[in-house]
Amino acid sequence: MAQRRLAVLSSHLLQTDPVLPSATHRRAGPVEPLDLASTSSCCAGGGDAGRDEEKGCVFCRIIRDESPAFKLYEDDVCICILDSNPLILGHSLIIPKSHFPSLEATPPPVVAAMCSKIPFLSSCIMKATQCDSFNLLVNNGSAAGQVIFHTHLHIIPRKAGDELWRSEKAPHRIKPGNRPSREFNQASGFFFFFPAIAADLIHGSSQRICKIRDPNL
Repeated sequence: MAQRRLAVLSSHLLQTDPVLPSATHRRAGPVEPLDLASTSSCCAGGGDAGRDEEKGCVFCRIIRDESPAFKLYEDDVCICILDSNPLILGHSLIIPKSHFPSLEATPPPVVAAMCSKIPFLSSCIMKATQCDSFNLLVNNGSAAGQVIFHTHLHIIPRKAGDELWRSEKAPHRIKPGNRPSREFNQASGFFFFFPAIAADLIHGSSQRICKIRDPNL
């Protein structure tokens, strides 16, 4: 069995102003889950059409190390990166390494592998952002708000009163301009604490490290 690793890149943790590709397009005003879109890339597919899709896919370029991204986790099946246009601090994406344009096109074993990492990654993200809750979302199809046609899961850490969704009625709502910028997401303490938190969860070193083992294996 291939060894799965938590790959927190120390060079990324120390960067404060990298240029990240953004494929997120959101309308002005408060957002609903259907508005979500993000950044990612891939590396598999079938036939010439599939190869053409992969070639132009942001997620595929990230997976092939042709585009920059802040990787939190990587194994043989999937990666987890920070969204370059986050709805909130710590907004992350789990992306399969092979290119599948939709959830229904993604083989069940790949979906299972991605989902098996949610408890571990969400725990790390919530601890790093000092949150106690999170949304797990999939935008599948254009009518559901999918913009990058490469399967991906959103992990969005939440705090009481953050009023992120329009459906959460409150007198004060988050405005688009008040969302954390990618620079804030990159330069915040999130990057400093994530590796140590992950290491603590697997009973490893509490220092910032580049690769640590997944506790489930």
